[in-house]
Amino acid sequence: MKIGLVANPRKPAAIELARRAVVLIGDRAEVVVSDESAGVAPELVHRPLEDLDPDVLIAIGGDGTFLYALRRSDAPLLPINAGTVGVLAEVEAHRPNEFEGAIERLLKGFYFLEERMKLAALVGTTPVPDTTNDFVLHSAQVGKMGLFEIAFDGHVAGQIRADGLIVATPTGSTAYSLSSLGPIVDPGLDAIVLTSIAPFRVEARAVVLEPLRTVRLRPIEAGRGAVVIADGQDEYPLPTDSALTVYRSPRRATLVRFGSRFFQRLRGKRILPWTENGSEGGTSGADLPPRA
Repeated sequence: MKIGLVANPRKPAAIELARRAVVLIGDRAEVVVSDESAGVAPELVHRPLEDLDPDVLIAIGGDGTFLYALRRSDAPLLPINAGTVGVLAEVEAHRPNEFEGAIERLLKGFYFLEERMKLAALVGTTPVPDTTNDFVLHSAQVGKMGLFEIAFDGHVAGQIRADGLIVATPTGSTAYSLSSLGPIVDPGLDAIVLTSIAPFRVEARAVVLEPLRTVRLRPIEAGRGAVVIADGQDEYPLPTDSALTVYRSPRRATLVRFGSRFFQRLRGKRILPWTENGSEGGTSGADLPPRA
């Protein structure tokens, strides 16, 4: 078994955990380390993340680290949270027994794979790497709204004045789209979520589309270009006479899971639209009278 390892170099806790993972794996598997993970096991082979070619890739950091890895590798990803929120994480680094147990289960093959939808896109006519969360089209001028044309499957649906637009996967529905009042979509579904950012019309709402749609977004005000942001990390300028075209990718994001489920992973992260302890409002479920 060949295990790849990437850790966020800006998080000392992530680097320490990566070193611990190397010790736990020992000689039971081949370990290759990404060039981005400076300071981890210099005695091992280091390569660019795109060239690791592992059977499983361990990523240690936060959601940004996981998204970075998923954009650059098609290998099944075991996401270990050494960050803050860690919505995608399967393992919490602050629980040592959980971390060590995860490495052991990985080596013994006691896991299953969860596939999630990715988005592909053309920025103008140029293809860019897939995203697991979202593509964002934003006005290039900070603090100024843009006017954007929206088309589905080649047919113009209308225009919207806003700071920008988010095209998200169900996985990305709990990220930037959620902060712009988009819906939470179960990542077991395939769907495209289109959410406006600070729209001029307050009644503007997010739209959930079936996954075979092609979404084309175009800035249409002369002299005001836009910028495309992929998974909150990579930026691409978009001139006024060009469009962002987004569609379901034929490739999938593959995550290593040990049994936790989507709503379990969201518990305690202040994302779900309901209280989790049953105490808000002054009445717990145990205090309610039985239904007739």
